[in-house]
Amino acid sequence: MLEPITLPRDIDSRKIPTPVHSMVHDLRCRIEAFQDRWDVPQIEQFVAADYELVYQTLEWIRQTQMMIGNRFLEWGCGFAAVTVLADYLGWDCVGVESESILLQHGRKTVSDWSRALQSPADNDAECSGRSAIPASEPGSELRPNKEPRPNQEQGPELVLGNFLPAGAEELADDPTLPSLGHAGDNAYEVLGLELDDFSVVYSYPWPGEDEFHEAVFDRFAARGAILVQFCGPNDVRAWRAVSRS
Repeated sequence: MLEPITLPRDIDSRKIPTPVHSMVHDLRCRIEAFQDRWDVPQIEQFVAADYELVYQTLEWIRQTQMMIGNRFLEWGCGFAAVTVLADYLGWDCVGVESESILLQHGRKTVSDWSRALQSPADNDAECSGRSAIPASEPGSELRPNKEPRPNQEQGPELVLGNFLPAGAEELADDPTLPSLGHAGDNAYEVLGLELDDFSVVYSYPWPGEDEFHEAVFDRFAARGAILVQFCGPNDVRAWRAVSRS
């Protein structure tokens, strides 16, 4: 059974650090350029979330909720924006994506932004008058201001594959749901992990499949783990698995 976590009504007023604003702006430009291309097939299932709101939600959860571990998983990571933001907040992160071209862009996000976010001299927006610059770009002057985590040097891990655990398809009432039928290997076999090894899972379900994602999380996640869903503009939800259905 999943228990809803009540999010604050003013969660969208939480302060966002300047480096996070910089990364989100950069990724929006990259995503827009990708979606405007005429020479590559469009991926209809890829839609960008409200990354500022997702960041504010994840930060609040990180600060206020009891965690059963430190592993974070993004289902369908695309350009890996949320995976990198969760890494910035301190989780050990994995993003799973079934589209190889999106995974290429996600790995570029990790390369350009993971260390840049972790290393500015002043991460606080009120304490820094400059934006973070990806460390690979000329003119960057990034200095560590905190002890690095063990995985900080390589950043989050991104995996090409299907984020649904084996047998999860049986929980779907509608065989046409976008999350079904992804090509590729089972991501958990590639990782050598199971869904219940993760403390927090993030998903962006298409309309009508939010209950399917909840059912999958309920069946396969560890008790005490948290599911965060971005379901559309101004609609972020969070659940905790409290008992087996």
